[in-house]
Amino acid sequence: MARLRTGAALSALALAGACLATPAFAQETPAAETAPETATAAAQQAAPQEGDQATENDVVVTGTIFRQADPHTALPVTVVTAENIERAGVTNVSDAIRAVSADGAGSIGNGFTSGFSAGGSAVSLRNLGVSSTLVLVDGLRSTNFPLSDDGHNSYVDLNSIPLVNVAQVQVLKDGASSLYGADAIGGVINIITRKEMTGIEGGFEGGATEKGDGQKYRAHLLVGFGDYEAQGFNFYIGGDYDYGGRISVAQRSFPFNTLDLRALGGVDNNRADDTLTSATTDAIVTRVTQTDLNNPLAGSVSNATTPAIFNSLTPLANCRFGTYSENTASRVGTACKHDLTTEYAQILPLQERYDGVARASFRLGDNVEGYVAGSYANNRVAIINAPRPIRQTQAFGGATTTSTTNPGIVLPVYICSAGVNCATAADRRLNPNNPYAAAYANDPAAGAARIYYAFGDVRSGSERTNEVYRLSGGLSGRFGDSWDWNVQAAYSRDDLRLTTYGYANLAGLVRAINTGSYNFVNPAANSEEVRKAVAPDITALSNSSEFTVDASVSRSLFTLPGGEVKLAVGGQYRKEKLTNNSTNPNLDVPGLTTAQAYGNRSVWAGFFEADVPVLDSLNFDLSGRYDHYSTGIGRFSPKVTAKFQPIEQLAIRGSYSKGFRAPTFAEADPRSSFSGFVGFTPNAAFQTAHAANASYSAPYSLGRGYVGNPDIQPETSRSLTLGAIFEPTPWLSFTADYFNVKKSNLIVTGPQTNDAVNAYYSVANQTFASADAASAAGCAKVAAVAPGYSCQVIDGADPFALNALPRLLVLNAPYVNTAYSLVSGLEFTADARVRFSDDFKWETRIDAQTTLKYDLHPRTGAVQHYAGTVGPEDLSSGGGTPRWRANWQNTFTAGPLELTATTYYVGKIKAVAADQSSSVNGDISCKAAIYKDATGGTDKFCYVNSFIYTDVNVTLRVNDQFSFFGIIGNITNSHAPVFPNIAYAGQVNTLTSWHSAGLVGRTFRAGANFSF
Repeated sequence: MARLRTGAALSALALAGACLATPAFAQETPAAETAPETATAAAQQAAPQEGDQATENDVVVTGTIFRQADPHTALPVTVVTAENIERAGVTNVSDAIRAVSADGAGSIGNGFTSGFSAGGSAVSLRNLGVSSTLVLVDGLRSTNFPLSDDGHNSYVDLNSIPLVNVAQVQVLKDGASSLYGADAIGGVINIITRKEMTGIEGGFEGGATEKGDGQKYRAHLLVGFGDYEAQGFNFYIGGDYDYGGRISVAQRSFPFNTLDLRALGGVDNNRADDTLTSATTDAIVTRVTQTDLNNPLAGSVSNATTPAIFNSLTPLANCRFGTYSENTASRVGTACKHDLTTEYAQILPLQERYDGVARASFRLGDNVEGYVAGSYANNRVAIINAPRPIRQTQAFGGATTTSTTNPGIVLPVYICSAGVNCATAADRRLNPNNPYAAAYANDPAAGAARIYYAFGDVRSGSERTNEVYRLSGGLSGRFGDSWDWNVQAAYSRDDLRLTTYGYANLAGLVRAINTGSYNFVNPAANSEEVRKAVAPDITALSNSSEFTVDASVSRSLFTLPGGEVKLAVGGQYRKEKLTNNSTNPNLDVPGLTTAQAYGNRSVWAGFFEADVPVLDSLNFDLSGRYDHYSTGIGRFSPKVTAKFQPIEQLAIRGSYSKGFRAPTFAEADPRSSFSGFVGFTPNAAFQTAHAANASYSAPYSLGRGYVGNPDIQPETSRSLTLGAIFEPTPWLSFTADYFNVKKSNLIVTGPQTNDAVNAYYSVANQTFASADAASAAGCAKVAAVAPGYSCQVIDGADPFALNALPRLLVLNAPYVNTAYSLVSGLEFTADARVRFSDDFKWETRIDAQTTLKYDLHPRTGAVQHYAGTVGPEDLSSGGGTPRWRANWQNTFTAGPLELTATTYYVGKIKAVAADQSSSVNGDISCKAAIYKDATGGTDKFCYVNSFIYTDVNVTLRVNDQFSFFGIIGNITNSHAPVFPNIAYAGQVNTLTSWHSAGLVGRTFRAGANFSF
């Protein structure tokens, strides 16, 4: 409570001091009598239940079947209107939804480019994860992105939803499985499209960042005809085009362009300018023996000399960034200096979207309405990564004997056209890539050159083209005197083409080495044919689909003092399919993910809702739903809500519900599997044992592998929400809600993974006869942790510490149902519309959330506390759990001129994660901070500072047909706070989930809109 009081006071001070703006274009919809134009628009546009007979001002709010006059329901529903989106300068659905303050831990932004589902975007309401947040389009489900977040969490890609015809987005911040079924634990996002439009609407804009990169272009057009009221039909068609240019870290300043943080008192995690065993685009080699002259993977672990002598294949005079040298008892040599982060890392990838929409609405009679709608969306994301090293971890499931890190790749003394038995071949010749070849022509086994290299001449990264098709339609109406009915159906399909670049195919690499076709001395001389033979483009086609039929009937039953008691009953059939093909099905590309998921299931459901207005001041709503899955899952989800309004200005509301999350196909189908890699720093004992080889003991990517478990059970939830609505005047309203969610039977990947990793490295300070003996002892410790844990891939021995414990590269861990989590918090909204005169008015909307608690209670061990920390770091790109998020939008209208300032706020975050090995027994004190400074301390980097920035939009409305606007994003050029995110090195010293605008910097855009 002390933290809450302090945070609230600071927030109030910040809001009072920023009279022009601060975050949030989200709002609670104002009451109909205070803003009839808004309520009428909602009545015309929201309408998932189009056939209901309702008054002009009645609206449908997500979370209930019934229309009602007062959108301030017993449920906390935040509405983002098309006008809010336009004023904020937002050009896509993803940014519009993720700006809502209820989006928390696990949120996926467009700036994350190194995860399983890079290029996708998703929202995580109330910190409960993307797979516990349900996304609907006009009240019906859409298909999931074919790639799973973190390898197993399913979600709807927000980038696949067209913006051009979005009327509003309703965000239900409450459990809603009682009406919508699985996955609606954290809440529901309902994207509501326009029912009708006439005339022509469109616009275009363009701009870039202050640095001249990150070009932004958008054009949109919507054309419609038909007077629905007079003629009984309306048809419209339109589309969007949206382009976002690439932004690289090289175009940004320190500390967001390097892993060397010595200038801040941190450590230098860039090993490409001080350690000869680091792979860069300029190859270096050292001499070893080769036990099998046909196999470049058969090099000796130990070096041929002591100290090992390293030679650069690139002439040192040609080093672009200078040179560095090592001269120690272990290594001697000089090589080209690099900072691969500066050279290649990206802040934002290139992203290009275009889409088309069409809808026909029609009246078939006095009591029957219908519609047919369709959309197509194409989203292309082009990601650049640092060049892939020639030495990679073996793919999950592959043999350790084919791991290119075990013990490494060597260049032979002889090469020949056949690439086999070259030492005795008639056309043999000395290998020009091996500087030791001539000296060991008579002893080729002793003259092999172990190589450290990254394929700088090969394009590295990925391109993802995601196409989503959606077709929906429905009929609704009334029969008899009181029965309303509604039938809707939707089919959507997501086709993803994922092409990966830069990984070496093992067979192609071995052949290129043995034939000498690849030039390691001068990679620029390689032909494109040779490059493709070594590192061919790898394309995987995946798809998902969803088919839904939903029907309901409702009627009034009888009258109570508060009004008519209404009952609705309905049913739903759903068919879900997923084919997520692995990009590495033959396990022949070391380092490339093997993630794959498959599934096919049907769901039958029945549901009901009863609205019971006991008194004018007291209303109850009861609902429930039973879902049956063809896979054997059956679950009933009840809910009760209540609203008590003793006086016109004050209402008390609350809800209690139970829900569930069905296992995803990645979690439940035995054909599904994945391995996830997270940055890890070995313990002090390990670093001491490998003190002679800094690259071996430096932070590295440690993998964990999982296989789908058909016995996994659904997650279940209990949700409680209590709140109040205060409307002291017709132009001012406030809401405050407390939520408490318990999610049980959690589906988790290796809940004791940290224990298993720590157990392996617990033997690092012991003495062994060999690296094999050391790893066997470490793996025995792993197996003793719990069933299902074992070593999968062990690195080759450190050539400079042959008897020391080698690195653990991949750990096997199980999917299990275990533990429970508790999440609680407070949500606030405020909405005011002040008219000073006919020509001057002010509108302000505030949306804020504070997370009071996010605790994971494992079955064994200490409770893990995540609220206000960067944990859970294993979830959705390690964005963490901000304790405070807020948005504030202010619009001043003076005649034809409109000024909008939208401010976004993320609170201070502790740089500690209870799910990482740095936290022992749930410790989240500063001594457990993930990143340590140059002295080994953590206080200097214990906190990630708060972040606040403002976007300003100035619009000049020339007349009813034309308007011009200019937008300055991040007008104060606020810089992102520093967080050395060693778990996800692709996020260079920051949290892109929340602070991306601080990396992009100040931006400028201008454009025009027209309407006829």
